Amino acid sequence: MVLSNAISIRFWLILIVFSLTTQSYAQSLEQKINIAYQQFESNPNLKYGTASLTVLDAKTGSVIFSKNGNTGLATASTLKTITSAAAFYLLGADYTYQTELYYTGQVVDGILNGDLVIKGSGDPSLGSDRFEQTKESLLLTQWTHAIVNAGIKKINGSIIGDDLLYGGQKAGPRWIWQDLGSYYGAGISGLNWRENLVDVHILPGRQVGAVTTLQSTVPNVSYLKIVNESTTGSPGSGDKVYPYSAPYSSLIYLRGTYGIDLKKPIQIALPDAAYDAALRLQLNLERQGVSVRQPATSGKLLKLSGKEVPSAGRTLFIHQSPTLKDLVYWFNQKSINLYGEALLKTIAQQKGSVLDTDDAADTMRDFWVNKLGLEKGSMRIFDGSGLSPENRVTTMAMAKILTSIKREPWFSDYYKSIPVYNGMKMKSGTIGGVLGYTGYQKASNGTELVFSLLVNNYEGTAYNMRQQMFRLLNALK
Repeated sequence: MVLSNAISIRFWLILIVFSLTTQSYAQSLEQKINIAYQQFESNPNLKYGTASLTVLDAKTGSVIFSKNGNTGLATASTLKTITSAAAFYLLGADYTYQTELYYTGQVVDGILNGDLVIKGSGDPSLGSDRFEQTKESLLLTQWTHAIVNAGIKKINGSIIGDDLLYGGQKAGPRWIWQDLGSYYGAGISGLNWRENLVDVHILPGRQVGAVTTLQSTVPNVSYLKIVNESTTGSPGSGDKVYPYSAPYSSLIYLRGTYGIDLKKPIQIALPDAAYDAALRLQLNLERQGVSVRQPATSGKLLKLSGKEVPSAGRTLFIHQSPTLKDLVYWFNQKSINLYGEALLKTIAQQKGSVLDTDDAADTMRDFWVNKLGLEKGSMRIFDGSGLSPENRVTTMAMAKILTSIKREPWFSDYYKSIPVYNGMKMKSGTIGGVLGYTGYQKASNGTELVFSLLVNNYEGTAYNMRQQMFRLLNALK
């Protein structure tokens, strides 16, 4: 009996010591973060700025540290963590897009008296070189073989890229003019193609300030007029060329500077991706001896001319995109804004919502508000990528969302998509005056943490502010 009591007492003593040790560690972790944050907050480059950090226990959801956690701040690309999580929930890890190639009319003696239509489904990866099955060359070959195997040798109509699923190609209504023509501001279309991008090869002048030379574009987009007004920048200045255009524009201005030591192409947005997809198919068919009587066009261009895209006819080929988990991987790893806008529209479409970007963003916000009991004011969002400078999300809301998905069956795929910076699994975000990091970290004692750090209106260089943010986040290790 005495031995039994001794064992019992010893057990409770061990339990108490363990509990006190755990509490002590939790307190020391909170203190460690608090000290690091105070040092960070005293940075002169934040004198006129605002910073917020929220750290949660990933298992319990309890708050370990939060400063300005309920202040809505611009998110930049950290918003992608929210969009991709919503896509996993509402579409599923194995969701795929399907793009249909069909023809209308009849084929008589090898002549198609009708049109070929590429019907877009909003797939952001169509023609992308990130996946083997989506590469432009493979798709054009598959489509061409399907057409030839159907006995078509001549087309009396035209090839139409049907981009009308979302009303045509559209940029985010809250995006700024300087972003619209850039690769990261490529508008979303019902029929995206090659991630709606064009490579532009520029040759710098012989001295700083000299006019640059526009050498070529890949692919050849001679149907566009590109006016090059860019000049040669100093060594190490990199690519500071801004293309100015808009969806369906045929005129693009290149302004800014291109580093004198730079030797890589710049990327600009493709104003009408659906038209370009139809044109590439037409050119490929003509190389194979299949003539097309009418010029290639897009659904939007037809509609503007008072015509309609012909209704569905005979299906020739259906292309299936990579799964959503594979799309999300590249979406977060390379921060591809186009993928975010495509997923946002698809989420809204699945929920039966209007496909306007603002309404689609409201649909995603309402999903999180209803699922987690968040307040609407904690998520003021206007796109799916974070490019809009009007987005405002609290670090508390963002951290709660990332905590809530930890037990989902698809979490491992989601987690895999998050990049690594500073030795930490976190998504970065950068737009003018805004930097952010949101993600996951395991503390030195094994405690799993979820965190969100946003900085708005800082001064100085982005590089210096990132280093300060890394030093702060090191307190979580």
